[in-house]
Amino acid sequence: MEWQVWLSIAGITLSTFLARSTLLVAGSRLRLPPRVESALRFAPACALAAIVLPDLAYVQGVLQFDLHNARLLAGVVATVFFALTRSMTGTIGLGMCAYWALRYLAGP
Repeated sequence: MEWQVWLSIAGITLSTFLARSTLLVAGSRLRLPPRVESALRFAPACALAAIVLPDLAYVQGVLQFDLHNARLLAGVVATVFFALTRSMTGTIGLGMCAYWALRYLAGP
């Protein structure tokens, strides 16, 4: 049984190493089509949205898209502020202030 665990660890290590090192080893010899390169520019924004949006939309495990969801409203306020100013620090500050104010107004 123990050798199977070590074999699994070695297999996972090898597959991770190969998957992550392929682009580094290939370097500039590997050229992606322009359409793929264009699409990959949006990958970080998509990943961030996939992480953040569920946290804003769910309240205690229930999907809540209404005016009683303080996190979602604060996220909308912060997004609009960022779109207008491009200030990351201001966005974080305003988003947190909006969240605290909305939580305070909603009551306990």
